Amino acid sequence: MMADSGYICEHAGELILVVEDSPTQAEQLRYILEKHRLRVLVAGSGDAALAMIEEQKPALIISDILMPGMDGYELCRRIKAHDGHCDIRIILLTALSDPQDVIRGLECGADNFITKPYAEEHLVSRVSYLLGNRYELQDCAALPELKINFDGKEFAITSSRHQILDLLLSTYEAAIRKNNELIRARDELNELNEQLKAANGDLEAFSYTVSHDLRGPLNNIFGSCQLIEELYGDSFDDQCRQFFNYIPAAVNKMDKMIGTILKFSLLSRQELQREEVDLSAMARVILEEPHFSEAQRLVTFHITDGIVANGDLQLLRIVLENLLGNAWKYSATKENAVIEFGMLECGGRPAYFVRDNGAGFDMACAGQLFAPFQRLHDAEEFEGFGIGLSTVQRIVQRHGGSVWAEGEPGKGAVFYFTLGS
Repeated sequence: MMADSGYICEHAGELILVVEDSPTQAEQLRYILEKHRLRVLVAGSGDAALAMIEEQKPALIISDILMPGMDGYELCRRIKAHDGHCDIRIILLTALSDPQDVIRGLECGADNFITKPYAEEHLVSRVSYLLGNRYELQDCAALPELKINFDGKEFAITSSRHQILDLLLSTYEAAIRKNNELIRARDELNELNEQLKAANGDLEAFSYTVSHDLRGPLNNIFGSCQLIEELYGDSFDDQCRQFFNYIPAAVNKMDKMIGTILKFSLLSRQELQREEVDLSAMARVILEEPHFSEAQRLVTFHITDGIVANGDLQLLRIVLENLLGNAWKYSATKENAVIEFGMLECGGRPAYFVRDNGAGFDMACAGQLFAPFQRLHDAEEFEGFGIGLSTVQRIVQRHGGSVWAEGEPGKGAVFYFTLGS
C-alpha cells in the first residue's frame, strides 16, 4: 500500500523538481507540494531540468511526458543513465491511455506514473511513498538489457527490479482508481435511470390529469353552451350570437390542443417495432384521405415508386402525415400546387424528402422549425399548434436518424429525414 498523505510531513524540506512546460500546471503542482512543506524548483523543459540537476540534486522529479523538444521519457532515460543521478525518484504525468505508456516507462526507468487529472491526495501519497522508499546508488543498477516485442515494436528494458516493481504497482493502482471511478459512474447512472423512471411515472400521471381533469370542465362548458342555445337561442341578437359562437369554437380548439400535447408526450415511451415499410405506398394512402381532396384546389402529387425503409410502421406514418400535411397546408395559396415525395442518397445512406412549392420559410429562422409550439407563419393564415415538426423530429431521432429542412419564402420548402439501421 502507498503511504498515507498525512506522512508527507516526515519529508518536509525535501527538494522536488517539477518539469512542466505549462506554467499553469507547474504552479498548481508547486502550490500543492509547498502546502505540504516541500521545497520546489520548476523547469520549463527537459534541457532546463538537466541543467538544474547539476547545480542542485533533487530527491524526486515530477515530469510531464508531452513536452516540446525533449519529452518526459527521454528526460527520465538520461537521468537514470547518469551514475550520480540514477537514484533520483521520477514520477511521470500521463493519461495512461495506451499499454505502450507502461512499456516505455519501464524502458526509460521511471519509478511511478500519475494519471491526469490527478487528485491532490493521490499525488501527495505517491510523493510520500517514493520519498520514504529511496534507493541507494548500488540498488538502482540496471539489469541486463531485456528485449520485448509489443504491438509490432521492439523495446529494450533495463530497469532495476525495484523500479519495475514500483512502476507496475503504480500502474495497477491507477487501474484500480479508474475502475472505482467507473463503478461510481455506473452507480450514478443507475440512480439517474431510477429518477428518470420516476419522472416518467409523474408524466403518465400528468397525462391522465390533462386528459381527465382538464377535458372534464371543457365538456361541461360545451354542454352548458348547447343547453343555453336550446333554451334561449331564439332571443339572441346577431351580436350576441356571434359572441356566443366563440365559446364552443374555443373549447373545440383547446380540446384538440390537449390531444396533440398528449400524443407528443407519449412518443418517447412508445416502444419501436421495426419492420420493412413501403413508404411510397404509405404516402399514396395518406394522400387519398378526404382532407387532401378539396374540390377548389389544384394539386399535383409526385410519389416515387419503390421507396422502402426499416422502421416502426405506426410512427413512420405519423412522420409522413405531418410532412405531407404541412406541404398541403402551406401550398394552399398556390394556384398550381406541387407536392413531391422521394428519396436521394446523403452521406452514403438514403434520405427521404417531402417537397412543396408553397409558402416556404426564411433559412435564417430554420432553427425554430422543430421547436415545440414555435411557428414561422401567422396562425390566422395557417392553422396549427406548432407540434407537427417537433413530433417528426422526435420520431426520427428515436429511429437513430436526423431531420432538416431547406426553404425560401414564397418558393416552397423541402424536408429531409434519415433513419438509423
